[in-house]
Amino acid sequence: MLTKRIIPCLDVRAGRVVKGMNFEGVRDVNDPMELAAFYNDEGADELVFYDITASHEDRKLFTDALRRVAGAIFIPLTVGGGINSLEDFDRVLKSGADKVSVNSGAIKTPALITEAAKKYGSQCVVLSMDVKRVRGRFTVFARGGRDDTGIDAARWAADGERRGAGELVINSIDTDGVKDGFDIEMLNALTAGVSIPVVASGGAGRMEHFKRVFCETGVTAGLAASIFHFREVRIGDLKRYLSGEGVPVRI
Repeated sequence: MLTKRIIPCLDVRAGRVVKGMNFEGVRDVNDPMELAAFYNDEGADELVFYDITASHEDRKLFTDALRRVAGAIFIPLTVGGGINSLEDFDRVLKSGADKVSVNSGAIKTPALITEAAKKYGSQCVVLSMDVKRVRGRFTVFARGGRDDTGIDAARWAADGERRGAGELVINSIDTDGVKDGFDIEMLNALTAGVSIPVVASGGAGRMEHFKRVFCETGVTAGLAASIFHFREVRIGDLKRYLSGEGVPVRI
């Protein structure tokens, strides 16, 4: 079994880390650079930085906050928000990102996945998916979970891999911020048709939730925000717990 990754996520709005529930009720948390440095020292395997209102506000990602975060860490950094062109990929990579996460931009222009993979390599292209149950189907949402695209999530995941994405981040809107556990049903449904690494996002509330998602699905990483931000779970403690439960992690 491959080593599982633990990834904290910085949802950034107006230069500050924020957090909400089911993509609503957003509140201020901390300065992104301070949190990034903390997670670097805590033993996080990677860090994700999302400019969560860039797509909704139809603007480019704030690179000043990104540069500060990139300069504070030595672990891989994935960055997303307002990625709509190869120029956006280039700007974010030059600001310190190792991987670029594309969501609404790929829905609008699917060829962007292929073009970016050809220019920068598949390992650099992360397809992020915000998914919600709609009338019994797993459906893709765009613009920060605001717009129902009507796209079948499993088909979009497989299409993303076919087009050249090297990794998927599957975020469950239904479980986001609820802390009752990752969406096991959704993750199994969406990973069944792909072979690239998948990051599970949305719903982590306890260490046991990470054990369950790693043991009951094929995901390669677990992503969380608030439980790490508010020190409800410390990454070092989580890794020691998982190792003791037979889940391979880097300690």
